[in-house]
Amino acid sequence: MPYATIAELPLPVRRHLPVHAQEIYRAAFNQAYAAHREEPGCEQTACRIAWAAVKRCYVKAGVDWIPRV
Repeated sequence: MPYATIAELPLPVRRHLPVHAQEIYRAAFNQAYAAHREEPGCEQTACRIAWAAVKRCYVKAGVDWIPRV
């Protein structure tokens, strides 16, 4: 299920990621979901791809996610 806004993202994503990272997650999830929608486990695949996209731009430092330099 693609997300229309970041307000629709799962609570852990909204609670822990900065707004920009949430936007990255949403865009990556939606694109991956569209590309893999015919495959079983599409939502799980899209979630893994979305987290990978976030981790390319952000790194977890303790409990916070900070932009990579």
